[in-house]
Amino acid sequence: MKMRDIVAQGAIVARLKANTRDEVVAELVDALVTAGVLPAANRDEVLRLALERERKGSTGFGKGVAIPHVKHPGSVRMAAAVGVSQSGIDFNALDKQPVYSVFLLLSPSSNPESHLRAMEVIFKNLSRDTFRRLLRQSSTAEDVWELLEDADGQTLGR
Repeated sequence: MKMRDIVAQGAIVARLKANTRDEVVAELVDALVTAGVLPAANRDEVLRLALERERKGSTGFGKGVAIPHVKHPGSVRMAAAVGVSQSGIDFNALDKQPVYSVFLLLSPSSNPESHLRAMEVIFKNLSRDTFRRLLRQSSTAEDVWELLEDADGQTLGR
């Protein structure tokens, strides 16, 4: 599984407008709706489930990154939205530092194995210093997509 198989190309927000965790999650859920991978009728329920998950425990794992995730039976296919914040967001991350890069993963409830594989791929890339740095420096959706392409080709170092 590759990053470009997971991330919906139309769901990349290179300059998040949101300033809070809940607003960021809502902005990325909306990006999935706009990209056509989440039916608009399911938007509010997916947002509610994603925020419930955040309240149980932050998905901000540190180093400026968060991976909110939700499984939903109305999901057309597994897809992720990517958001980059210029100013940083308080995500209640494990290291107590602001989050600059957010991957919101939406998966069908019926396929937990693919959800886990996608989480592994996303986490593996976000664990690499070079990937995180270049993602944070991306200023357009095209920049982010090219970075994902490079990551899929494993041309980025640690």
